Amino acid sequence: MKILHFITFTLLLMGGLNWGLYGLTGWDVSVWLGGMSSQWAKILYLTIGISAVVTIATHGKDCKMCGKKGMMQGPQM
Repeated sequence: MKILHFITFTLLLMGGLNWGLYGLTGWDVSVWLGGMSSQWAKILYLTIGISAVVTIATHGKDCKMCGKKGMMQGPQM
């Protein structure tokens, strides 16, 4: 499960950085893949979307802040 978490987190990080770059500069990384309408870009965006769904579904188990109950515990003082 750690490998799945690592892969989905990495893809979400890539997607987030892409959107941040697009918001700051108006430049989209998918241009390297042939533009937004290319098959490679569609596969990349679909994979990132699936990663988001998997991360949401498995978040309670993977998150150290949420614990096993799935509710945010907050920092312990």
